Amino acid sequence: MFRRRSDPASASVATDLAADTSDEPVKQVGKGRPTPKRSEVERRRRQPYTAPPADKKASAAQQRERRRAEQKRRMEAMRRGEEWALSPRDRGAVKALARDYVDSRRLIVSEYILFGVFALILAAFVLGAAKNSSMILYIEVGIVALIAIEALYHATRVRSLAKQRFPGQSTRGIAWYIAKRSIRLRSSRIPPARVARGEAI
Repeated sequence: MFRRRSDPASASVATDLAADTSDEPVKQVGKGRPTPKRSEVERRRRQPYTAPPADKKASAAQQRERRRAEQKRRMEAMRRGEEWALSPRDRGAVKALARDYVDSRRLIVSEYILFGVFALILAAFVLGAAKNSSMILYIEVGIVALIAIEALYHATRVRSLAKQRFPGQSTRGIAWYIAKRSIRLRSSRIPPARVARGEAI
């Protein structure tokens, strides 16, 4: 008997609010799915999934196209000097220094040795290999000796630079590495040259 009577207007307002809120959708906490790893996202972005074709010929063509695209991507990365795209024998700061050193110089003996070998073969046919075999052998030995001397000289320079810039790193086999690169024409060197002739190293 001492309780207050509830206001009927307030009760109706509370009932209306409860009905309105019950109609609103319940907000979901979180995304509702696990967050993918970064490696998975990168792999999907670089190589979008496509269903393999049922035909064997189409499947082989698709694989060839993928290999070409991967080879092109690797070659572009190699030209930029990215470490992952290089073969194990070309990796390392010392090898990169040796390549830049060789590519920045005009190596008369080593780089143009193919023309000398061609002239030697032509002379052997013209003059007669039987009569001049000993002379041709001496010329070949002389060419090899000049290449070795030039490679050793440049290897000494590269070792000196490597000790200044990359102390503690191994320079083992750098002379052979320089000799192999120097006897190839500049346009056929792999990895490709990234410095111009005469550029300071």
